[in-house]
Amino acid sequence: MKPIDRISALRLTLAILVSLAAASVLPGCVYRPDIQQGNLLLTSDVDQVKAGMTRSQVRYILGTPMVSNPFDQQRWDYVYTFRRGRDRDVTRAHFIVHFDGDKVRSIEMPDLPEETDTSKIIKQQRARQAASAAAVAEGAAAAAPATAAPDDGAPPPAAPPADSTDAPPADRPPGG
Repeated sequence: MKPIDRISALRLTLAILVSLAAASVLPGCVYRPDIQQGNLLLTSDVDQVKAGMTRSQVRYILGTPMVSNPFDQQRWDYVYTFRRGRDRDVTRAHFIVHFDGDKVRSIEMPDLPEETDTSKIIKQQRARQAASAAAVAEGAAAAAPATAAPDDGAPPPAAPPADSTDAPPADRPPGG
């Protein structure tokens, strides 16, 4: 075997080894996004749904249902799944509302919603919004002028006539 052939064979072997090493390492570098599907159900929202509520009230609290059965119009399914990137674990929540006409008849919770990072963030945002709304309401109440009537019994001052001008009356000299 010639020395040039031997170098070519070593280069080929080295290239194959580098390719195999890269092929074994690179799959670990693939980005896999978090996949969130359905209605994110917070336990505080689910606890608000009670028998006797209307469909529009339930929709206001929980949003539009993820699954609407065309064969059973009296059932709404709220399904939520979350898979974090490379994990194999899937977080699930399933909430079923049964109606009798337009009113809630019963509620089922086959899979209760878990406390996820996203639900914690939403709870914090709601708490901040409630605190800022309370602060705005307190500020508006403090800034409102007092409209109490005078205690001297005198009638309130009369408004000037609509056709009055800034000119002094004719019987008074200007400036006095």
